[in-house]
Amino acid sequence: MKYVYILQSGDDPQRHYTGITDDISQRLEKHNAGQVSHTKKYAPWKLQTYIAFSDDARANDFEKYLKSGSGRAFAKKRL
Repeated sequence: MKYVYILQSGDDPQRHYTGITDDISQRLEKHNAGQVSHTKKYAPWKLQTYIAFSDDARANDFEKYLKSGSGRAFAKKRL
């Protein structure tokens, strides 16, 4: 199972991070411990939403979409 997730910064609620993982709780711990270079400046993070996929390819495609301009607009409006 793959999870596509969106995090929201506790310090700057306008800042979000989108990622993909096999274990959400472990990945969130790494983000909050400063072990992820892209997110350590804006910790602490809280989980805003996540979506589970049984198909790895679909999960990767959805994460890529959410990181696009139209995907960010979709997430802001719908997720």
